[in-house]
Amino acid sequence: MDFRSDNVGAVAPEIMDAMMRANEGTAGAYGGDDLTQKLDDRFSELFGTEVRVFPALTGTAANAITLSALSPPYGSIFCGEHSHIATDECGAPELMTGGAKLMPIAGDNAKVPPDALAEAIARAGTGFVHCSQPAAFSLTQATEMGAIYSVDEVAKLADVAKQQGLAVHMDGARFANAVSTLGVHPGDLTWRAGVDALSFGATKNGAMAAEAIVLFRTDVADDLAFRHKRAGQLLSKMRFIAAQLLAYIDDGLWLDLAGRANGKAQRLTDGFAAMSGAKLEGTGEANEVFVTLPGPVIDGLKAAGAQFYGWPEPWEATNTIRLVTRWDTTDGEVDDVLAQTSALLAQS
Repeated sequence: MDFRSDNVGAVAPEIMDAMMRANEGTAGAYGGDDLTQKLDDRFSELFGTEVRVFPALTGTAANAITLSALSPPYGSIFCGEHSHIATDECGAPELMTGGAKLMPIAGDNAKVPPDALAEAIARAGTGFVHCSQPAAFSLTQATEMGAIYSVDEVAKLADVAKQQGLAVHMDGARFANAVSTLGVHPGDLTWRAGVDALSFGATKNGAMAAEAIVLFRTDVADDLAFRHKRAGQLLSKMRFIAAQLLAYIDDGLWLDLAGRANGKAQRLTDGFAAMSGAKLEGTGEANEVFVTLPGPVIDGLKAAGAQFYGWPEPWEATNTIRLVTRWDTTDGEVDDVLAQTSALLAQS
């Protein structure tokens, strides 16, 4: 019953097989191999427009490098208050940008409301030399509370940002989960809605270690190439990262894997919803489930071997826990945690 994160899951066999196939013979270094050279074309086909792709090992690197190309050192980057760039990346965006200021915005289910974004930009001191200057807006898809921005919601936020000259970045660590739930074309949820750059996640969804910076604004690609190298992400054996990314998007594997994780999360949601004494939080739209339970029940689940985190930690502050499902979460894990919860609630 391991619901700590989708990061704890195994590598999907299709991706492992692709890496094994790549592990034959020699290949050009630093992206000069045949696999890496295919990324731009394959991702352009996937999104329905010309893109430039830069592989990275971590989501933190993808986010920070991308933002460094979208904001000057004196810039302001607007984002959700629970976003990873604001809470979980140890100052990497500030470091990579050379000092850009993050401007967190509150919103239900970790979504940024368009009105709040507009107000924050209006109060930012545009043109005033004593203030950091509005440069970029970053939204997370799906959010840290498992909520999903619709195509219209992304477009409205992008429109607010673009009206004030801001670039738009999407942290897509769980982008596959969002696309799977919405059933839309990935281009509709990104560049057609006004997104300039996407941190396209794969590690949480079956890859070993692979993220992709996808630039819809290809005019910043030359600059980003140097930032990518300077950040230590131009790997000498890039073919093994490219192999993962190509296998991930081949034949819709990325959406299949995300659909499995989302389906298990929906089973959890339905199970908790039927229990008296369990209160669901958030929207349950992707692969993260948040539920508030009595303290003794949470203690009992941990004693029974269930693994999860509080939201936030320590869970005693709210009695709310987060359960994240993976592409390889089993029916047994879901059934066991629901059965244990039901039994513990009956005893409390």
